[in-house]
Amino acid sequence: MKMKTLGRTDISVSEICLGTMTWGKQNTEAEGHQQMDYAVAQGVNFFDTAAMYAVPPDASTYGKTEEIIGTWFKNTGRRNDIVLASKVAGGGRPWVRGGRGIDGPSVREAVEGSLRRLQTDRIDLYQIHWPRRGHYHFEGSWDYNPYLQDKQSVLPNMLEVLQVMGELVREGKILHFGLSNESAWGTMQYLKLSMELGLPRVQTIQNEYNFLRRYYDMDLAELAFHEDVGLLAYSPLAAGAISGKYLGGALPEGTRGAVAGSAYRNNQYTEPAIRAYMALADKHGLDVCQMAIAFCLTKPFMTSVIIGATTMEQLKTNIAAADIQLSQVVLDEIQQIFMRYARTL
Repeated sequence: MKMKTLGRTDISVSEICLGTMTWGKQNTEAEGHQQMDYAVAQGVNFFDTAAMYAVPPDASTYGKTEEIIGTWFKNTGRRNDIVLASKVAGGGRPWVRGGRGIDGPSVREAVEGSLRRLQTDRIDLYQIHWPRRGHYHFEGSWDYNPYLQDKQSVLPNMLEVLQVMGELVREGKILHFGLSNESAWGTMQYLKLSMELGLPRVQTIQNEYNFLRRYYDMDLAELAFHEDVGLLAYSPLAAGAISGKYLGGALPEGTRGAVAGSAYRNNQYTEPAIRAYMALADKHGLDVCQMAIAFCLTKPFMTSVIIGATTMEQLKTNIAAADIQLSQVVLDEIQQIFMRYARTL
């Protein structure tokens, strides 16, 4: 397992990060423990979770995933072997801080709750799950309007949040600060504040990246290169759609698509692209899911790819993608498919 440096820290993380959001909904505590045992045995030292998990989110499962990780830490005593990332949830859901949005007190309240559930005294990387303003993630690119952002309210909120992050770093409750579902502009505001005021620096951005969604290839890639703000790529398999299991409108029982009530990214625009990637993998004797993850790992801005699984078979396949080396021929054909369908995705 290759290791990467987390931003401008002295922390090394595995290039495969274990995603955990199914534990407590689609997966039991025992299955979550089994996944962690296996991943660590394969050289994975990086876990990503969030207060919001398990997903799909509801009041009954809020914080369940962190609790499962906490019992694993307690049972195994391996907390110090793991780089642990978690996130503060945004507002709008009544069971999360009464629906309050992200602000200074919300961040502190969220961190304290996560520490209790995780049964630890620190979180190595603490991330803002999504901005307190519009953003283009979670299928929001179609109605996202950057010109409607209220800069006069956004910037004071960023400062307030970052100041509390600084307090939490000084208290040792978090070590480093990261973002999720952020834009280049938002990231640069945080970097500017940290530089001017001596506040925690953004070390990573956790955004979507896969065959169907490659927004990071544009301005965020340049930012990552020059500012050492690496990508933690979530949904490298487009919520499982890349596997082909949702083609033709299928919703296999127990899958995320079935549990969430939809196939998420499976529609008349994405199906032709998915079929093309599947055909390419078959042509070269590759597993399409491993090809998708291995492609993500070729990107110079990539710090770690977050993989998730509901079965041990899926987990083994996804982690083994780290050993796949894609030829230049395959990479060129991947780019050709992307260019063919980019305007419709």
